[in-house]
Amino acid sequence: MAERSTAAVDVADNGGDEPLTAQADQSTADGVANNRERDTDSDEAQGSPTSEDSGKASPPELHSGHKLARRYRLEECVTRLDGFSSWRAVDEKLRRAVGVHILPADHTRARSVLAAARSSALLGDPRFVQVLDAVEDNDIVYVVHEWLPDATELTALLASGPLEVYDAYQMVSQVSAAMAAAHREGLAHLRLSPTAVLRTSTGQWRIRGLAVNAALRGISSETPQRTDTEAIGALLYATLTQRWPYESDAHGLAGLPKDIGLIPPDQVRAGVHRGLSELAMRALANDGATASRHESPCTTPEELVKAIGEMPRIRPPEPAYTAPPQYQRTAYQQGAYGRSAPHPRATQPVPTPPPPLQSRTGKALKWSVSALLIAALGLGSWQLADAIMERGGKADDQNQTQTTDGNDKNAEQPKPVKPITIGGAQEFVAKGSAQHPEDVGKTYDGESSTYWRTSTFFEGPPLAPFKPGVGIVYDLGSAQEVSTAAIGLYYGGNHTTVDLYAADSLQPSSLDGMQKIGTVTTSGTTATVKVSKPVKTQYVLVWLTALPYASGDGYSDAGYKQAITDVTFKG
Repeated sequence: MAERSTAAVDVADNGGDEPLTAQADQSTADGVANNRERDTDSDEAQGSPTSEDSGKASPPELHSGHKLARRYRLEECVTRLDGFSSWRAVDEKLRRAVGVHILPADHTRARSVLAAARSSALLGDPRFVQVLDAVEDNDIVYVVHEWLPDATELTALLASGPLEVYDAYQMVSQVSAAMAAAHREGLAHLRLSPTAVLRTSTGQWRIRGLAVNAALRGISSETPQRTDTEAIGALLYATLTQRWPYESDAHGLAGLPKDIGLIPPDQVRAGVHRGLSELAMRALANDGATASRHESPCTTPEELVKAIGEMPRIRPPEPAYTAPPQYQRTAYQQGAYGRSAPHPRATQPVPTPPPPLQSRTGKALKWSVSALLIAALGLGSWQLADAIMERGGKADDQNQTQTTDGNDKNAEQPKPVKPITIGGAQEFVAKGSAQHPEDVGKTYDGESSTYWRTSTFFEGPPLAPFKPGVGIVYDLGSAQEVSTAAIGLYYGGNHTTVDLYAADSLQPSSLDGMQKIGTVTTSGTTATVKVSKPVKTQYVLVWLTALPYASGDGYSDAGYKQAITDVTFKG
């Protein structure tokens, strides 16, 4: 039973898929009556259509030990439902465990299952449990797929409580990216649930039953991308709260209280990551409304991947530090090698070392060293005084022959520093969305009370890797030799990092084509960047790569953010 719960690659879930598949459970070409199918073997006792009622063929009589194609030996039946069965089997040719779905060749869904299995096998994406074979052999059709003995279902992981923030982030990131790749190839899952998502021993997340699970049950959808996206949102909701985001209980999880509607995860459980909470709502809520802001809904896995990319990266927790055990000296190091061990309770006397150099030879040595030191000090003092007197005489001679010509060509005069007039500016966006491009002119209008501000980020101070930075390109009117840039900042704190780049235009194509000419990190409200190497340029990029944490105000929420009040360049 433990192996079945962690590694079985079957299609038997624990029910409760009605909110996910309400749009998908429609009449299909095989003539099955329109009904909301559940995934438990007890459905027949509750009035679910049997194979005779729905016009399906009876499953073939199979048993443990039966071989398919003289190769796949059936070991244990893990699902027997709706005219098909799923088995744990052994591939005797390659000596490995596999999973097998079996149904009669004249089953109304046999052709669609074969087509779905072959399409899934062609995808070849390692993030999905791989289809290894799809065969029609006389009176049966069977699909062979991977068996993952080291994988654990998300259902089992949630049994002990919600996942950690980093694990939930990894799950939604990897599952969304995998489903986006599948949809680009025209494949949908339509039955994503906690039993269809597995975490391997290496921490990777894998999806089982792509296209095949839906084909076995005759499920289709007019909006497959929306169906899979909402399912991913439900998975994320469950990992954050240990609750199913609908009123009905499902997959071993309690549903939401009745008559309160769909509420954000951070209102269900304290301490939920705000960014992930909003992401789950954007995937679940059709109108895109969330608790704190109105973001556009995510209706496809591709849009979900993009939304995750715009979030600040969630880093893994720091490993717990375990102090190393105290070093134990060996008996040989303690000088007890070859001696009998003393009684454990007996206190051993510590011998007192003799005073240093108390013998006749020691006293003579001390007097000799003292005499040598006195002689060396005397000789050194006499040489030092003689050198000072000689240098003083030479200095008098030089003063007598030195001229006072004010036009000495060798004297270096410092170049005057002059301010450079800014002719224009434009916000530079390297990745994601712009900040506040309409306010860039306020950074050089001479008013310290006006400013251009960034958005508020949940993670920091560094913005990478989800944003390489934010900033403004300034036009100096003509090629100028810039020596320093003084930037006034609105927020202080730990910490702000400002980089200076020489750009080729007011609208550069990328950061890679620019020359970095200076950088500074500050915790105050001013940043002075000195150019490390003289360069002439007409366009200069002021680029913020790290922002301090600041509390909420009338313009933005609390988080990592910054605002630029004044920018001046000097040449």
